[in-house]
Amino acid sequence: MMLALSFLRSWGGGRRGLPVLLAAVLLTAGCSTTPERAPRGKRVDPAARDGAPARWPFDLNQVPDAQPRVEPLRRGGPNKPYQVLGRSYVPMTADEPLRESGLASWYGTKFHGAPTASGEIYDMYAMTAAHPTMPLPSYARVRNPLNGREVIVRVNDRGPFHPGRIIDLSLSAAVRLGVAGGVSPVEVERLTHEEIRNGSWQR
Repeated sequence: MMLALSFLRSWGGGRRGLPVLLAAVLLTAGCSTTPERAPRGKRVDPAARDGAPARWPFDLNQVPDAQPRVEPLRRGGPNKPYQVLGRSYVPMTADEPLRESGLASWYGTKFHGAPTASGEIYDMYAMTAAHPTMPLPSYARVRNPLNGREVIVRVNDRGPFHPGRIIDLSLSAAVRLGVAGGVSPVEVERLTHEEIRNGSWQR
């Protein structure tokens, strides 16, 4: 999506700029999620379109929630301040609660098998997510207020970097929430270590 917007900004008009404008419109129409994310160990072709595979290997609605467990938080590494698209982000480094309401997007084939910001390999069939400032790793409850569905995801990546979007879901998480059709409203709640220890996160 941001690639398409950069094309539009650079378009000066005129007949010679028309092909660039048309390409930008096509790219915008094909965007389902954010291609720009924190630097990773493996470069991904920015021209490749993201999306779902032609065929799913199994029923993604049957993928179980991530199982929360207490994992140590580092002040450096994936939790150090960073910049993307000219904007600065300061990740949380303490085990604190976080609740947000906003838009969710998802990412799939374009990043499948590539390193996440935490160094883990992204698996679009796992119950994971990306968040711009939540400490990595974290566990979060994501709820779709339109249908009442909820999932528990392991947050191990950075993004999304579009205004208004608060979380980028894996394909499986998006399917289970019923938001795989595009950007959708969600409610996000980070699970603290204390909630994981005493089991109060369970509903």
